Amino acid sequence: MDLQHYLILSLLLFFVGAVGFIIKKNVISVFLCLELMLNAANLTFVAFSRHLNQVHGQIFVFFVMVVAAAEAAVGLAITIVLFRIRNTLSVDDADTMKW
Repeated sequence: MDLQHYLILSLLLFFVGAVGFIIKKNVISVFLCLELMLNAANLTFVAFSRHLNQVHGQIFVFFVMVVAAAEAAVGLAITIVLFRIRNTLSVDDADTMKW
């Protein structure tokens, strides 16, 4: 497969994640869409890394995966607290936590 195929797939994954991030109302769905966007960026890094025959992109993907894992852990903790306090996972109810 050529570099263009990987970039088109990455663009589609990122677009689906961005649209889902904007329109979804469930916190779990929002986090899944965010992870999908991060994986699309990772696919782009790996594709360019392979195309240029360098490992820099793959090393950067490793750091992005570490950040995504930390984001998932913190996001899950926030989601559990939101559900315990509000008994809902709606994004609209999450902004009331600041008051």
